[in-house]
Amino acid sequence: MLIGLRTCQYHVKTSELRAARDWYARTLGIEPYFDQPFYVGFNVQGFELGLVPDDHHAGKSGSVFTYWGVLKIEASFARLLENGAKKDGEIQDVGGGIKKASVIGPFGKRFSIIENPHFGK
Repeated sequence: MLIGLRTCQYHVKTSELRAARDWYARTLGIEPYFDQPFYVGFNVQGFELGLVPDDHHAGKSGSVFTYWGVLKIEASFARLLENGAKKDGEIQDVGGGIKKASVIGPFGKRFSIIENPHFGK
């Protein structure tokens, strides 16, 4: 079901998204492959560093979200639920063919998955 760790998202203040985008571009030495007001994504040698404008989580504990890559998110999401996880929302289509979802595992921890056709298997 899982194809490996895929995406790490940093939640930043909405007013700081552009500055964060520019800082990470300089630091990583690459421009983002996805650059929208609601999300900025960098392909760092097959892994994604994403910036999410989110005034609620930015600067607080829990402001980093990690996603496990999957090939078929609907089937993977269903399997997680079958194995006892609880929904933490629905599958979200975030644009560009990318879909993500989160569940809460039986031990109270968030477990997030992402289907991203911009990255290989």
